[in-house]
Amino acid sequence: MATDYYAVLGVQRDASQDEIKKAFRRLARELHPDVNPDPKTQERFKEINTAYEVLSDPQKKQMYDLGGDPMGGAAGQAGFGGGFGNFSDIMDAFFGTAAQRGPKSRTRRGQDAMIRLEIDLKEATFGTTKEIQVDTATICKTCDGEGAAPGTSAQTCDMCRGRGEVSQVTRSFLGQVMTSRPCPQCQGFGTVVPTPCPECAGDGRVRSRRTLTVKIPAGVDNGTRIQLAGEGEVGPGGGPPGDLFVEIREKPHEMFQRRGDDLHCTVTIPMTAAALGTQVPLETLDGMQEVDIRPGTQSGQSIPLHGHGVTHLRGNGRGDLIVHVEVQTPQKLDTEQEELLQKFAELRGEERPSGQFQPGQQGLFSRLKDAFNGR
Repeated sequence: MATDYYAVLGVQRDASQDEIKKAFRRLARELHPDVNPDPKTQERFKEINTAYEVLSDPQKKQMYDLGGDPMGGAAGQAGFGGGFGNFSDIMDAFFGTAAQRGPKSRTRRGQDAMIRLEIDLKEATFGTTKEIQVDTATICKTCDGEGAAPGTSAQTCDMCRGRGEVSQVTRSFLGQVMTSRPCPQCQGFGTVVPTPCPECAGDGRVRSRRTLTVKIPAGVDNGTRIQLAGEGEVGPGGGPPGDLFVEIREKPHEMFQRRGDDLHCTVTIPMTAAALGTQVPLETLDGMQEVDIRPGTQSGQSIPLHGHGVTHLRGNGRGDLIVHVEVQTPQKLDTEQEELLQKFAELRGEERPSGQFQPGQQGLFSRLKDAFNGR
């Protein structure tokens, strides 16, 4: 024999159908191409599918045990006159690829899932740990993912006899051609479940709510996705689960505006404080800090507090906190205040300031004149 199908599945020659099925399911979960895309693993997956196709079919198993190879093809089956077994052999000869044969597995990888998690600015800056509620498909505990009611099992399809496909011979100008299509009774699985599990209706999985703990790294931003491998949907037939992606949504802060890893805020000070200089207390993410307002600070100036921004997600250190200064001019003055300001203006020679115009800027009269002239 070219291949020891019992060794491929890792079972003894006297193994029962139940043992053969369990061995195949275990290997299929480990070697499925969706889980292990490595080419060598895919070849191994094809081997166990072929071994299971032979050993799960009583007629094929009997032929194999007697020394034959039911997957090798028998003489006299050629319908095309050139030794081709069926239409897939013809396609293989002409195009170099053979159609997939044998029953398809009921066990498939589950889908990925995604949920959104809202956090505040401080949690995004320093990182945190959150508990989340996830509502996904999990393996059915009643049937252990097999889909059959307790005490029952899947049966070999009597229409395709476990092959998962049915063949049909048609005539053409080339002669007789044998074509294959998925079995309509078992949908290509090779087995049917006469008594589905009452808990999962034969799907092998049920929806349930779980609590997971997610570690949020420092420096995440809106749209950042955290991947939790194997925490997504369990696949049909109890297949391996997909992944869960947690997408971060950062809540707006009442004081700070985030731009990348820098934070921005605005502090309003009176005209006298801008002229004389002062220190303004500011509650930052690191606690209370003093912002040094130097004498003569102008409205619109920025004062950086280095290292008080958001932690860099990739790399070391943190961004800056940029404090924008807005100088407030008093709108109402009492008599004493007005006299003091007038005296101050006299001392500085600013009773009738001429103003300073920057190049390219126009006065009000010039702008009105241009508007009337259509410029």
